[in-house]
Amino acid sequence: MADDLISSTERAGDPGIPTAKLAPATPEDLDTLAAMTDAAGLVRPDVDDGIARIAPYLREPRDRLQGRAAALLRPASTAEVAAMIRYLNDRRIPVIPISGGTGLVGGQIFTAPADISDALPSPVLLSLERMNRIREVAPDDGALVAEAGVTLEAVQQAAADAGRLFPLAMASQGSCCIGGNLATNAGGVGVLRYGNARELVLGVEAVLADGTVHHGLRRLRKDNMGYDLRGLLVGSEGTLGVITAAVLKLFPAPGERVTAMLAIPEAETAVKLLHALRDRLGDGLTAFELIAAQGPAFIAEHFPDWRDPLPGHPAWRVLLEATGPTDGRLEERAEAALAALMEEGTVLDGVIASSEAQRTELWWTRETIPEANRKVGAVASHDVSVPLSRIPAFIAAAARAVARIAPALRINCFGHVGDGNLHYNLFPPAGAAPGDWREAGAEASAAVHEAALAEGGSIAAEHGIGRVKARQLADRLDPAKLAAMRAIKTALDPNGILNPGAVLTLD
Repeated sequence: MADDLISSTERAGDPGIPTAKLAPATPEDLDTLAAMTDAAGLVRPDVDDGIARIAPYLREPRDRLQGRAAALLRPASTAEVAAMIRYLNDRRIPVIPISGGTGLVGGQIFTAPADISDALPSPVLLSLERMNRIREVAPDDGALVAEAGVTLEAVQQAAADAGRLFPLAMASQGSCCIGGNLATNAGGVGVLRYGNARELVLGVEAVLADGTVHHGLRRLRKDNMGYDLRGLLVGSEGTLGVITAAVLKLFPAPGERVTAMLAIPEAETAVKLLHALRDRLGDGLTAFELIAAQGPAFIAEHFPDWRDPLPGHPAWRVLLEATGPTDGRLEERAEAALAALMEEGTVLDGVIASSEAQRTELWWTRETIPEANRKVGAVASHDVSVPLSRIPAFIAAAARAVARIAPALRINCFGHVGDGNLHYNLFPPAGAAPGDWREAGAEASAAVHEAALAEGGSIAAEHGIGRVKARQLADRLDPAKLAAMRAIKTALDPNGILNPGAVLTLD
């Protein structure tokens, strides 16, 4: 599967990140690292139940990749992270930072092309799960300081307790952590109004490859004192530094909220509906999710107690949410807008949540699609983005390409159409195993990515590059940008110890 494997084919002019400098961790190295922390700060595979304790960190949510590690480090402070990274850099020992472990592109899983894998030493894993404190909540500054191991849900709750909103939201928010959210520049359902993770952070504290601590926990909205290291480290997937804490932006808590699920006649209608609602509701429209019929069908298959909010199993539906201040007019304006759109045929049917329980049910449908997908078992998964105006063209072109290559594959297209980000996933026919469709799936996967690129899009929208897409990035990225990225990596991590093989390919 093109989306699941890392090719070992080298690209002309792309030498990859050199790995000859990397060295294995010896028992003596582990003894030294153990002395930098407490008894819970190091798990060794050669002691007691160490192998069993490390095993969960070597798997990713889809069970497509299996990693390996020489040990698991669990520092409890930034000082411990700095001491460990400094030592690992001096000894040229590779290290992979891991946050909540929910990443879907292998950024937290050490794999490498088969022809060089055996020559690479197993890295140590650096888990920030013990660094899980909310250091400060500052409502007057519209900010909150959280350590990297704090779950997204805990940050949301801390903001809510202060009467504020932290708008980053996604299905995995109960287990994903802020460090990983920032490392991958996570998206989620609120990007339409609030932007990606990079737009939601004011400053970061991070440990660089030589063990130096970047003390960047500033609450400033305007700060032009030099290069923007915050923007560089956010989205670097642990390859340029290890984010240990961040200053996150807080927003006013919404006074009113309207959530609706609507049936629409075709995918093309979604973009028209989006602009019609933004014209009527303005920036109050915070989420706009497109869902093809296959997603609810998978939910019905694996969650038999689920009750579809919309009768008739529409071919396409939209889940939207709008928020605003407490003036009593948002629901009125939303209902009037939807009534007009239904009268003109843009909307076929719909339901507006009349309670928090019903709102939760509507969002449960959207958030359960990835879980239902995992139960079915995908042949290939894609996280692409295209300009809003090209969404219909991409959906049509990708469907034609898949039908030409493997017409029996089932397509589940869903995602954040409000910001052009779609998850376009391919599944085997009912009753068939995904592995039986590996060859056809690889060809179809490449065609889906080409369809996105042909529409001026990206093959990595919100999940990052990790290791799964590192080769594809090297093959498709603008050469000037790729060269600049390698120069930055070499400057900040000259020994190549930080997350080797993620984002940039290995030599």
